[in-house]
Amino acid sequence: MISIVVPAFNEEDTVGNVIDSIKTVMNKTKESYEIIVVDDGSTDKTADVLERKKVKLIQHPYNRGYGASLKTGIKNAKGEWVLITDADGTYPPKEISKLLSYTEQYDMIVGARKGKEVKIQLYRKPAKWFLTKLANYLSGKKIEDLNSGMRLFKKEEIMKFFSILPSGFSFTTTATLAYNSNDYNVKYVPINYHERKGKSKIKPLRDGANFVVLIIRTITYFNPLKIFLPIAFVLFGIGFVVLLYQTLFFQNISQASVMLILASFQIGFLGLLADLVAKKRG
Repeated sequence: MISIVVPAFNEEDTVGNVIDSIKTVMNKTKESYEIIVVDDGSTDKTADVLERKKVKLIQHPYNRGYGASLKTGIKNAKGEWVLITDADGTYPPKEISKLLSYTEQYDMIVGARKGKEVKIQLYRKPAKWFLTKLANYLSGKKIEDLNSGMRLFKKEEIMKFFSILPSGFSFTTTATLAYNSNDYNVKYVPINYHERKGKSKIKPLRDGANFVVLIIRTITYFNPLKIFLPIAFVLFGIGFVVLLYQTLFFQNISQASVMLILASFQIGFLGLLADLVAKKRG
């Protein structure tokens, strides 16, 4: 069975059409399925629309966040596989069939927003590019879409990471990094992405800064040497150059250079210790 989890917060204008489209797509497949919609404390008529759609409706008493809604839906899912998508109509439900065709070979199938019709606001593209490059470098893997909201994974596997998956929009980013850092097989399938109807709930500056911190924190959790060793090498390099310059031209040793070199060793050893803890934790 496939459990389709749809988080919704004040999406009365779009959620009905999204549910209808999902049913049309799934009814054409041979898969049994259920649709779970988590109403995250909506103050509009989202719940009223959903009550007429014959879906499993779960309501939060107040707004708890995108990630919290997904976790609620996943916990209540009966299927072995869980597919998540948004209620705002940006992810075309017809793309679901593409993702379902890769369940035999992969642990997570991500709908990468690289299809022929992709509508992403211009101001979000530089931040998206930077975050993806940072994640690629730190994870050591090529990530084609870091935070796509349409993806498919096994319930049993995603729940292993529930303790670190946040309640906000960074749920999908953390999941991507967690799977890549633990050598799961991840497939990126090009899909279309429509322009959002209504106002986006993402705050570019605040959420962008949070994403940077999240990427660094998640990689530190799974592969701390990726964070600590580059810092240690940079500090050692600066300290060594300063030490060499002072020795050759002034015949003395700079205290600053010694401090930088000592700090590089301390950070390096701290990284090794953190790596041992991460490996022991598994």
